Amino acid sequence: MIRLFVALALPAMVKAQLALLAGGGIPGARWVPPENYHLTLRFIGEVESWRAEEVDEALANIRAPGFELSLRGLGTFEKGGRISALWVGAEKNEGLAFLQAKVETALQRAGFEPERRRFAPHVTLARTERAAPEKLIAYVQAHNLFRAPPVPVEHFTLYSSHLGKEQALYVPEVEYELNLAA
Repeated sequence: MIRLFVALALPAMVKAQLALLAGGGIPGARWVPPENYHLTLRFIGEVESWRAEEVDEALANIRAPGFELSLRGLGTFEKGGRISALWVGAEKNEGLAFLQAKVETALQRAGFEPERRRFAPHVTLARTERAAPEKLIAYVQAHNLFRAPPVPVEHFTLYSSHLGKEQALYVPEVEYELNLAA
């Protein structure tokens, strides 16, 4: 079995900017290491290796134009009434929405169940189940004006995820080029 997800890799410059936000004096927060920063287009989950080949084939047939990605603002996700994650948002744009919809459609055609959650483009900065909510809220308010310059998106990536004791290891398996002439 292999654990897969489809995501946008981020350039080193953006990862460095995001890393400057990490740390922020929030006891109990588990900060994501900069090498793991990405914007998930679709989490797939555990699949047999033969299904991974089907995923690759489905994604390889996607035709979508390149676009610019702009990260800005901070927010949180809640699970079970507790703040579970701290994230930087991505400005929604037609290119990002189009690519995400193409990925979703390709995976459904390959036999995967539709994603039940609404697409909320973001980059996770920290897991925060054990952090004090008031510290997280203050942190979001203090950093909510964060804005990274737009970066060109020229490909998307199929990653495998290997869970570890301290953190997951994300391995880029296949990169799929976007149509830069479109």
